[in-house]
Amino acid sequence: MPPAHPCDVAPPGKPAGGGGDAQARAARLLAQIRRWAHDLGFSQIGVADVDLSDAEPALLQWLAAGFHGQMDFMARHGVLRARPAQLLPGTVSVLTARMDYLPREAPADWRQREWTRLADPDAAVVSLYARGRDYHKVLRSRLQQLAQRIEAALVATDGQPLRYRPFTDSAPVWETELAVRSGLGWRGRHTLVLHRDAGSLFFLGEIFIDRWLPRTPPVAAHCGRCRACIDVCPTQAIVAPYRLDARRCISYLTIEHPGPIPEALRAPMGNRIYGCDDCQLVCPWNKYARRCALPDFDVRAPLAEPRLLALWAWSEADFLRHTEGSAIRRIGYLRWRRNLAVALGNARRAARARGDADGARAVAAALAAVHDDPQTPPLVREHVAWALID
Repeated sequence: MPPAHPCDVAPPGKPAGGGGDAQARAARLLAQIRRWAHDLGFSQIGVADVDLSDAEPALLQWLAAGFHGQMDFMARHGVLRARPAQLLPGTVSVLTARMDYLPREAPADWRQREWTRLADPDAAVVSLYARGRDYHKVLRSRLQQLAQRIEAALVATDGQPLRYRPFTDSAPVWETELAVRSGLGWRGRHTLVLHRDAGSLFFLGEIFIDRWLPRTPPVAAHCGRCRACIDVCPTQAIVAPYRLDARRCISYLTIEHPGPIPEALRAPMGNRIYGCDDCQLVCPWNKYARRCALPDFDVRAPLAEPRLLALWAWSEADFLRHTEGSAIRRIGYLRWRRNLAVALGNARRAARARGDADGARAVAAALAAVHDDPQTPPLVREHVAWALID
């Protein structure tokens, strides 16, 4: 078990007076929590303090630069992200959790296979994390189970119920900051959390609790001079080390952005229709990415080897059926079609460039049928029209 942070001196809620025994009990509880968490499929557990005040200026600068795009909720909540005790009054410690998501069946050369898929203009590329079950559902359920086990143990020992709340990308929680401070990894230049033995292919979750637990120390960064993630980004969204302009990020554009995708960024999107993994694929540390022990993140059949034209043929009912229980469903059919229209436009131009007239005509015919349909929503028609321009 990692020792308490050397700078962790009597924070609010830390056992005081006869604290040796109390701290020993807290340390034993943390060790037990880690065993329970492992049984539930989590890979790592840390403990962060609730004081993130020294990180607030950077958060405010990022928001002031407009890098959050149209994610208005980020500006609306502002510094609440850096103040866990305001989000859940009485919070003393934040349990942080890591769950790996590389599918169990991923082959040894999975990264090369992903690059090959990206190089095939007619293939449809969905981020690895979204090819299985919706991670919100998986983590939220298991964090809740973990919290209930903790509460049962505390009630059994001291008779006091636990005040807690689990989170996973579902509230104004600064997940990466809490993860880094609690030693789940360091912040890479792409702004994602990196672990020496697990790369960055993992989800984060938290449980806010009203009890003190030994803080787990941060770890040293190991990016060195590497800037592979910055150089590989198709849209140059990583505008400086550790600084991401979400407005240029393909993950933001295909998932969070509600309106037209800026024309200058459509061609660089290539065949990416939901998210983007390029900065993770190129990262040297992801050769150590760990496969998830749970079947939840196994790739679902419709997303195993998807082709753009096959997905374009889906009706809204097909979309809803194939994305049931998937994170993809949250973008809705309209954005799904918008994203596909961009990718098909890129595929059509690629076919023309390689002299595949039949392939270009097949894509153009599928696009034209939708463009000419009076029921086609304006957002989709705009992107289809772009896709048909020579």
